[in-house]
Amino acid sequence: MPPRLLLYTRTADYRHDSIPDAVAAVRASGEFVVEHTEDPEDIEGPLDGFAAVVFLSTSGEVLTPAGRARLERYTRAGGGFAGVHAAACTEYGWPYYGELLGARFTRHPAYQPGQALVADPGHPATRHLPPAWEFTDEWYDFDRVPGGPARVLLRADEGSYDGGGMGADHPLAWCRERGPAGGRMFYTSLGHASDAYRDRDFLAHLNGGLLWVSGAAI
Repeated sequence: MPPRLLLYTRTADYRHDSIPDAVAAVRASGEFVVEHTEDPEDIEGPLDGFAAVVFLSTSGEVLTPAGRARLERYTRAGGGFAGVHAAACTEYGWPYYGELLGARFTRHPAYQPGQALVADPGHPATRHLPPAWEFTDEWYDFDRVPGGPARVLLRADEGSYDGGGMGADHPLAWCRERGPAGGRMFYTSLGHASDAYRDRDFLAHLNGGLLWVSGAAI
């Protein structure tokens, strides 16, 4: 049975036009059983039946207090969590979410071509990519480089585009295993535009990360 994902796309701030294409692409991969919702009450209920909860281009405060409590219990007990693109622009008022994700969005330059450098070629989200991957996106800056047990998977080459603000150590995607319960977290900052969800390399990157966070890939 494919891993079951709860795909959450609620927005309370900027809303990406690419969300319908992103949801369709995850469904069309055939790798997952997908339940898609924008109803915060669906995060308040039991989550144990899902291999992972995925926040896909969420923005702003998208959870109720009960939903926050439920998601924290689920992830602390070993449930998988993935964030895509604007998931890093989400739940600024909830400290645990920042801890779970590992870093928060601060700014981005104009949408433009650039290069993502593979930092960890052994991960399912990156093993198919060339060492320097040409892509077009918003090249998010973050408030910090994820520390501790985080594995940075992709870094930005700030020399390949205009307006980078983090320097040589500029993470774009990362993952980590979370504590003795064995939960996994995966985040990619890429995926701004609908074109991404028709790009073979990006889809392999996204699906590889979701398979890993679901426990279906090593």
